[in-house]
Amino acid sequence: MKVVLFCGGLGMRMRADNQSLPKPMMPIGSRPVLWHVMRYYAHFGHTEFILCLGYGAEAVKDYFLNYRETASNDFVITKGGGHIQMLETDISDWTITFIDTGMDTAIGERLRRVRPYLEDDEVFLANYGDVLTDAPMNSLVEEFVQTDAVGQFLAVKPQDSFHVVDITEDGTVTGLVPVADMSLCINGGYFVLRQGIFDYLDEGDDLVMDGCVKAARDGKIRAVRYPGFWAPMDTLKERTALENQYKHGISPWALWRDRPVLVGRPVYAVDEPALG
Repeated sequence: MKVVLFCGGLGMRMRADNQSLPKPMMPIGSRPVLWHVMRYYAHFGHTEFILCLGYGAEAVKDYFLNYRETASNDFVITKGGGHIQMLETDISDWTITFIDTGMDTAIGERLRRVRPYLEDDEVFLANYGDVLTDAPMNSLVEEFVQTDAVGQFLAVKPQDSFHVVDITEDGTVTGLVPVADMSLCINGGYFVLRQGIFDYLDEGDDLVMDGCVKAARDGKIRAVRYPGFWAPMDTLKERTALENQYKHGISPWALWRDRPVLVGRPVYAVDEPALG
């Protein structure tokens, strides 16, 4: 099942460092958050990715064109470093399609522009490329395919530290409630979609505020409440929090760490155009 990842965001709320990087390329540890999202999907067997590029497209392309498997995997070198034997790999079985979908393009339009690469998939996945979760993706897909909906997204608790204030007409505060303690949910950015979503997307539309809103009027959009781990990386503060968690070995989204190590990968010469 193909996974569409929207990678063209400016990341304006994270401009304090890495000024030239698009938001999905902001790092957690030694790898960008986009890589973490892709590893999550690959854990569930979804290794065909379509990257909708925009701002910072060259950074995304160069990262994968110059990808080093040895940066995040165990390996053995022999012959003075002339040969490398990977003990496990990240992306050797991935297929990644890179499509430039424009600089200031709405997400729905980005999806429309990669539709030709999705024609073989009646159901496909989509993600903003900068949000992390440990949700059971394949269970969500199985639940979705039993319905006639054209779209489904993860519904999660907001992470903001804001408070909702109850105020009387004369300005008296009668209550303060943290947003995170309220019953409301927000769109968590993990989508399962059918080809039918394109019937609700016109040129230039946003995926959620146009496509999903129109489909919801026909009862064709579902949301699955998920109380488990979910974390966005929209701001420098959120990225710092995730980075600190990762440094202390806390990465609930990294489900792939439970997979067995694949020993005995082929030996690659370092001067060959092979991964690693």
